[in-house]
Amino acid sequence: MPKKPLIDQLHHEDSWRLFRILAEFVEGFEVLAEIDVPLVSVFGSARFSEGHPAYALGYRLGKALAQAGFGVVTGGGPGVMEAVNRGAYEAGGVSVGLNIELPHEQKPNPYQTHALTLRYFFVRKVLFVRYAVGFVFLPGGFGTLDELSEVLVLIQTEKVHPFPVFALDRGYWEGLLSWMAFLKAQGAIDPEDLRLLTLLDTPEEVVAALKGVS
Repeated sequence: MPKKPLIDQLHHEDSWRLFRILAEFVEGFEVLAEIDVPLVSVFGSARFSEGHPAYALGYRLGKALAQAGFGVVTGGGPGVMEAVNRGAYEAGGVSVGLNIELPHEQKPNPYQTHALTLRYFFVRKVLFVRYAVGFVFLPGGFGTLDELSEVLVLIQTEKVHPFPVFALDRGYWEGLLSWMAFLKAQGAIDPEDLRLLTLLDTPEEVVAALKGVS
């Protein structure tokens, strides 16, 4: 008997995949909804290990947020994500990791009070946004830029509340803001859209700004 074409096999698996997707949403909602402190989603590169300035900045941010009464949510992996989790964890705060299954690069860090392991990036993205009162972007690459674009679009299109979005450090992100200003000059984005992203230099500035809006 001839085998079914691959496309037919994939379509057949889709129905069962829906149950796995639903299970990830349910688990994520149940875990995060039970946390009784305001959460801040923080993003940054998995490739900047201990000893890199971005790692030190992430650690300081995680610690400062925890000491101010905020919990942190990261991608749960190494690098800057680990630094943020570690800072919050060692300060006795809430440290959430939304780990993702990847063939390489992603390994859960040990500094998590609440850990979820997810298969689907889009589930992870929903969880990053659903329970956050603010977003902080530390130095990173494609993944960090992807999350930044997603958050800005959601706020721009009023699909979520206009929670504050910060980028640390200013020197790392100024080129991106210049490019965004170029987009504004071309008419690709509205002048008001540039106000959606605030560049800051220190964790203390982030904490002060968040306290002003939370």
